[in-house]
Amino acid sequence: MKIVYCIPGLYNSAGMERVVSQKANWLQSHGYEVAIVTSDQMGRKPFFALNEGIMTYDLGINYEATNGKNILVKTLGYLQKTRHHKRRLQRLLEELQPDVVISTGGVDASAVAATRGRWQLVQEIHFSRFKHLEYGRKGIWALADKVMSRKSAKLASRFDKMVVLTQEDAEYWQGLQNLEVIPNPRTFTSESVAPLDAKVAVAVGRYNYQKGFDRLIEAWAIASKKHPDWLLRIVGQGEEEESLRSRACALGVEDKIEFVTNRPNMGAVYLGASIFVLSSRYEGLPMVMLEAQEYGLPMVAFDCKCGPKDLIEDGENGLLVPNGDIHALAAALEKLMDDTALRKAMGRKSRERSGEFDEDKIMKRWVKVLGGL
Repeated sequence: MKIVYCIPGLYNSAGMERVVSQKANWLQSHGYEVAIVTSDQMGRKPFFALNEGIMTYDLGINYEATNGKNILVKTLGYLQKTRHHKRRLQRLLEELQPDVVISTGGVDASAVAATRGRWQLVQEIHFSRFKHLEYGRKGIWALADKVMSRKSAKLASRFDKMVVLTQEDAEYWQGLQNLEVIPNPRTFTSESVAPLDAKVAVAVGRYNYQKGFDRLIEAWAIASKKHPDWLLRIVGQGEEEESLRSRACALGVEDKIEFVTNRPNMGAVYLGASIFVLSSRYEGLPMVMLEAQEYGLPMVAFDCKCGPKDLIEDGENGLLVPNGDIHALAAALEKLMDDTALRKAMGRKSRERSGEFDEDKIMKRWVKVLGGL
């Protein structure tokens, strides 16, 4: 079977790029012929290693060229680039003649859905159904987000199979007959687990609006009043770094929060922590939570759309709190800070649940879907 993945680019170190690379490598090593088609790679090297034999093609669309422009320029540029994308992708697929074409649900979705050939079409969504509505934008940008949200719902029915990451998200795609739920696999395994004795909580992600670290800093300012000997370590980088540091200073917790902006050994980061905390406003299926589980960390998370609800069994391997409730997040953190025995009991449950996301188990579910096509 010949499979073509379509994704904006492979140069980022984010979760979608990691998972697509991981799945492509697994399929190629199990006898599938795999190619990856990008729209915005623009000569950059893939961040994650790909097996020899996986072919890569870049269409040179460069949607990023309109980033930061006003909405008129961005819209006109998007429409023009989408036309180029559809034509170039159709030509390439006619040359490759794949059996299955898989869209990752971003800017490539409409181009993939428009192709015509003997191939079957699959869309795997790495975000939640309502991603566009959770950007928090105002005015005409909010209207544009509503339009894009409706468009994504219409596009979904044009694929032979729609794959979402969580049971929660599946409930939001009402009426679709082509729906399948397959979570992402964990990206690595570890023989070691965190001892959970260090007075450190860890959060991981890009410093941006989605990850909600501004909300986490507010919660930490509350929790650290009773636990001044605990440290919050926020690992990542991004456009909000300066404002986050300023916020920590304004709340008087600059010495209680460590911003780690380099690329550390993440295994050591998890092993050196006793709590994992997710403060996101929205997600798809947070890969960092799968990583934290593998190292046996108890987890505290906002119950945002989507992911935390599928990964945390509240009171068993972690604590879920209402999305945006800063005081509830602080209280959940304090509960685990206060109780070493509870942390360790939840950590054991986290480690046990990690096995559900074993790579071979997840990819066999993909094999079943591909075979069904």
